[in-house]
Amino acid sequence: MRREFALVLLLGAAGAGLVVLGLRQAWAQAIFTPPRPLPAQDIPVTGQQLVPLAGALALAALACLAAVIATKSAVRRAAGAVLAALGAGAAIAAGAGVQASGVLATARADAAAGAVGGSTTSGTSPGGAAHSIVIAGSVGQAIMTGAPWRAVAVFGALAIVFAGVATVWRGPLWPVMSARFDRPDQRQEHHNPRPADSASIWESLSVDVDPTNLEDQVGGGPPG
Repeated sequence: MRREFALVLLLGAAGAGLVVLGLRQAWAQAIFTPPRPLPAQDIPVTGQQLVPLAGALALAALACLAAVIATKSAVRRAAGAVLAALGAGAAIAAGAGVQASGVLATARADAAAGAVGGSTTSGTSPGGAAHSIVIAGSVGQAIMTGAPWRAVAVFGALAIVFAGVATVWRGPLWPVMSARFDRPDQRQEHHNPRPADSASIWESLSVDVDPTNLEDQVGGGPPG
């Protein structure tokens, strides 16, 4: 059961990581052709820019995995259902069609944000953020280039769904958190059983049983 539990947790975490990885890559290229003799501008647009909802749901799924670890029984089933729903939402968001108009609008907005930040040089940053103003009158064209990374994001989201379904199905059978995560008063009860009362001690002495023997006290009295 512990190995199964660990594998499901690993699957969910890996799925969320794949979603984030896929979204960080360029999914499209926005090419703006200004009037001559100015050169064309090529601005990459990442999946995170186009479908930020998918990334947010993947991060929420990671938080939900922590809830799966910390809960048990029916509450763990509920956490698994939420996990599956988050994965399904991320898969739908990542797999939805990306429109050319959306790519061009995102590239224009990102270029403007780069210019406001103080840079007006041509080119892009390592993260894909443009640092050039789209020249007025430029003709825009969107080229979809990120199909493989989009598939990676969808696959990761489906892995989250599978982890959630497995939690709903098998979660109550998995181990709960160990005693070291209990409250201090709970740990004290685990390691220090309540001593017997004075009447029990005198009764034990009357039948020649050592009242300091914890096994006899916990067991309910002297052997018959």
